[in-house]
Amino acid sequence: MNKFIGGLAFSMLIGMTLGACAPKESTDIKEEVVPEKDLVDANEDYLSAVDVDYAFEFTKSLEEFKTNEKLGYRTAGSVAELKTGEKIAEEMKKIGLTEVTKDEFTLDTWEFEKADLTFVDENGEEHLAVLGAYQVNFDTNGAKELEIVYGGKGTANDLANLDVEGKLVLIDINQREEWWINYPAYQAHLKGAAAVIAVQEAGYAETDEDALNAQDICGPDDAPAFSMSQTDANQLKKALESSENGTMTVKFDAKSIVKMDGKSYNYYGKIIGKDPESYIILSAHYDSYFTGFQDDHAAIGLMMGVAKGLVDSGYQPEKTIIFNALAAEEWGVSNSRYDWSTGAYNQIFNIHPEWVGKAFANMNFELPAYEHTTQDEIRSVYELNNYLTKFAKTVPSVDGVYKDGISVVSPLRTWSDDFSFGIAGVPALRNDFQDSDFMRTHYHSQFDNEDTYNADALKFHLNLYGLLSMHYDQTAVVPLDFTTRLTEMKKVIDADIFGQAEVSSDQLVAEIDKVITLAEEVNAKVSKVNDNYLTALTEEDTDKAKKLYEDSRELNSGLLSAFKYAEDQFVRLTWEDDQIFPHEHAQNNITNLALAIDALNKGDITTAIDEYLWAIDNNWYAYDFEKEVFDYFTDYVLDAPKEKLMWGDGRIVGHENLFDPINALIEKSGQEDADISAELATLNEALERQKALLQKTTAEEILAVQELAKKLEALK
Repeated sequence: MNKFIGGLAFSMLIGMTLGACAPKESTDIKEEVVPEKDLVDANEDYLSAVDVDYAFEFTKSLEEFKTNEKLGYRTAGSVAELKTGEKIAEEMKKIGLTEVTKDEFTLDTWEFEKADLTFVDENGEEHLAVLGAYQVNFDTNGAKELEIVYGGKGTANDLANLDVEGKLVLIDINQREEWWINYPAYQAHLKGAAAVIAVQEAGYAETDEDALNAQDICGPDDAPAFSMSQTDANQLKKALESSENGTMTVKFDAKSIVKMDGKSYNYYGKIIGKDPESYIILSAHYDSYFTGFQDDHAAIGLMMGVAKGLVDSGYQPEKTIIFNALAAEEWGVSNSRYDWSTGAYNQIFNIHPEWVGKAFANMNFELPAYEHTTQDEIRSVYELNNYLTKFAKTVPSVDGVYKDGISVVSPLRTWSDDFSFGIAGVPALRNDFQDSDFMRTHYHSQFDNEDTYNADALKFHLNLYGLLSMHYDQTAVVPLDFTTRLTEMKKVIDADIFGQAEVSSDQLVAEIDKVITLAEEVNAKVSKVNDNYLTALTEEDTDKAKKLYEDSRELNSGLLSAFKYAEDQFVRLTWEDDQIFPHEHAQNNITNLALAIDALNKGDITTAIDEYLWAIDNNWYAYDFEKEVFDYFTDYVLDAPKEKLMWGDGRIVGHENLFDPINALIEKSGQEDADISAELATLNEALERQKALLQKTTAEEILAVQELAKKLEALK
């Protein structure tokens, strides 16, 4: 009993911190108790039962329904998405999940049927380019003749002297290093363009010159944009260069339809445990761009493979395991910066908010059938990091992949559905993918297909997340360690910047230290409860296990309440959607403003604008786009209603609009003895505002840390 699969049982006996589930009012356990199956055998049975071939075949079957017959696509609220959701629900029933449920929610829908552009190349031959699309309204009602021009990168300067009225504008773009598609698309829209056709010059779709790319639009539906491959664009550019006025007529046959306030559906099935009101939630999204083999068909395949493996192995869980197929992850709200993760946000905030406080964890899956790096990564909320790090050492290796084992990294990022679950109050994690070359090469292109399949990687993840599901299931109390978040909060306090702002960091640091001490005491208590609970399960002492579980409900609920409070109080976002602590917003701005002002005082305009001012909030976009564009994509964050902001609501701390001083400084940068006193005055005013903001957010953080201390003190 003290060994199994790489020492997993041993780790479970000595390595547990915290772990699991329902609020106090939902603690009843079924009276009829089935004798515990030996835990070693349960894990071995799962590893024997789980079937990578099944997971792969179901992954492939998800290609059945598509929005665009040539390219694929299964988009938010489309017929293809709706049919695929029903297919997944039927499969859930087929493999033995129970209480399969269809959850309806409201979203903006998108059907992309076609975008075929025909032009005569430089050799006089007709050439057909099949284009990808973004979430916009554009319907030519059959082939339509339109003029097309080349617009560089689509910036204000590129389009300033170009007649684009009613025309298609071909542009080059690097969305990874420069700007998102919404900026040049809206810039062209303001100039009267019919649509933008974007060619990824780098950043994404680098795998092949024939690659198309798709992303969320983050903009209004009436500023249309499409995607063209480098191969087609190079031929089109040559034809434009040889044309008389740098313009030519093409035939465009396109249909892309966005509708507001439509419907889509999330689906879930269960393996019901002895406690039907405590949950372990596994999730993946089923919408996709192109074929979407890795993103996210294989993730659905992984989730269903784990479900089938658990059912087929005969595993009888303590808690209820939910398998949740989510719609509209890629996009689902028009004209919002936060237009993705729509299905997940609705599921946990609007449809099943009662899951919060009952769910031990959300394990979310993305792109799992590819070896992104030689070390597999689990990305989690801070509080799960230590628990998962201990568990990761016990996962059996699979020959041929992940020779460097598993690492656990925190915090969550915003690019996937787990972030919505996390900020709602469900401790969340995912298999990570964002640091992989795959993001530059295959991601969101037609080359994300079966050719990327790595059976060993999928097998590894089937093993890992099936075992982790059981590992969670064998805890009485949710495994949350607050010391990780608190230590990181203290680490990112820059005492020098606080000093410049005449804000003391001493009290904040002292309060954090107090809570770390409290958290360590709570950790010891939870570890003891979980160790005793696991021992009772291992020894098949069901009466003792039941009593330990029931007696720990108040502790468990308190920990989940404290976690939700920490997410509410301490998770903020930059204007580039990176997770930060509240004080970091002003701290970062003070750093860059002070350095810019210092450079300007020395007469060095170039350093101020090239190195510092662009890094303040979203002022990067002030350099290349008109004020109306800049203001539009600022105001739709600051002034939008909650339903548009979704998971971004309340996460932005503030904004400094430096459009005017930045552009004035750019204009004056080539002048000798330029008078920059007005710009310096504006920046100094901004600096004072940010100092006041740092004082405010620090005071709020101190109060929040003190309140967290009270919550943990009550759990000792």
